[in-house]
Amino acid sequence: MKKYLVLARKYRPQRFSEVVGQEAIVTTLKNALRFEKVAHAYLFCGSRGTGKTTLARLFAKALNCENLSTDCEPCNSCPSCCEIMNGQSLDVMEIDGASNRGIDDIRAINDTVGYAPTSGRYKIYIIDEVHMLTKEAFNALLKTLEEPPEKAKFFFATTEPHKILPTIISRCQRFDLNRILPSQIVAKLEEIAKDLSRTFEVEALQKIAELSDGAMRDAQSLFDQILCFIEGTITLGAVNQVFGLISQDHFFSLDQAFSEYRLGYAFELVETLFQAGKDLTHFFSQLIEHYRLIAVVKTLGEGALPPSATIYQQTARHYTQAQSLYILEYLIQAEATLSKTLSPRIFVEGTLLHILRSKHRIPVEVLVRRLSELETAWKGQIPELSAPPKKSVPESTVLLPVEHVQEMQPRPPLQKMDPASSVPPPAKLTKESQPTPLTQNIPSEPVTLPLPEPIKDIKHRSHYDTLMRFAAVELEGSLRS
Repeated sequence: MKKYLVLARKYRPQRFSEVVGQEAIVTTLKNALRFEKVAHAYLFCGSRGTGKTTLARLFAKALNCENLSTDCEPCNSCPSCCEIMNGQSLDVMEIDGASNRGIDDIRAINDTVGYAPTSGRYKIYIIDEVHMLTKEAFNALLKTLEEPPEKAKFFFATTEPHKILPTIISRCQRFDLNRILPSQIVAKLEEIAKDLSRTFEVEALQKIAELSDGAMRDAQSLFDQILCFIEGTITLGAVNQVFGLISQDHFFSLDQAFSEYRLGYAFELVETLFQAGKDLTHFFSQLIEHYRLIAVVKTLGEGALPPSATIYQQTARHYTQAQSLYILEYLIQAEATLSKTLSPRIFVEGTLLHILRSKHRIPVEVLVRRLSELETAWKGQIPELSAPPKKSVPESTVLLPVEHVQEMQPRPPLQKMDPASSVPPPAKLTKESQPTPLTQNIPSEPVTLPLPEPIKDIKHRSHYDTLMRFAAVELEGSLRS
């Protein structure tokens, strides 16, 4: 059986020109070779799959290449280049920092670093995941790293540079690798597909680039998995099926249900996901990305969308900017609760119901504006909302509706307390002192109540306004009781 080589290894860059997305670092390394200003230690930092170890190998190959080109590219044909590509070079030693992290391993390096290279010009140590070394191992490496032999070079690679001692970083030239852009990943995948004579849909490659999160190795591994699943054209549906993704049609249907205020779609969508056996965690991640793109459209405009998301220009019209931002913020907060809930299905249904019901939610800024208008109305800056009186009345009076006016009954005089008893004698009720029904003695005309004289002192005007508001509330409650 023929040995199969995965795409990430088969298409690993063998020249500086094949490195994707790290132009500034490549230019710096090539100029160091051109001007003979090669330092003794280099530190390559960055997330997974961005080319840290690849750049270290390329630089090591270029340093020991016997036929270096004029543009500082390794020839890949001399014995030194072939040995490094096959992992058989005695002058370029790759060390796993996770497995060789103790002080004894560093002592072995210190004991052999003074030996001359076997066939190449330099003896190069490439330590991958160098942040895994212990503090004692780092300290044991300090002196050698500060003043190494002339023919020794150290190349470090790490995904967590904050765990490396500052004394180590200060002795190295540090390069921070960028995440690779989705467009660059798609271009590389298209090149691989054409080399393998495979047809594809651009949307499928764009989805793979989104899933890779800026890592070229992840994208190539996912593409390798797709090639094993389908023999014909690589389609977006095949990508969704292999990786258990939710079709975008469900999210667009959710937008339509939001526009029509159909709350029942929340239960229909979750039932569909359960019948298809989809992972709710992946669904929640896609849901957040869906509303993130909608918020991008409503905030930055349609020009800020990536080429693979132009369809959001239409579906974003179902939302306002305030609604999209509120839903996105709510989903981000709810994502942390999903892993802790006892019933993920009910939690997702409740989340979707909350999204649909937020269509009629009044934003806080609208409520503040309305309260400000009410406050302005109290101060008399807005015309009175009540109907104008039928008859002219003096300016010092205020009109009250007839139905709110009741005849005030005089209270009986207080009777004197008997000194011999602490309980007052009961009052004698006569026919005249019986309370009258509320419906009697209601005047047919509006009753005018005199208003107090306006306060001219600005200092006490705010207190006066507050007292008048409380008085109005008290009077309103008394008349309705």
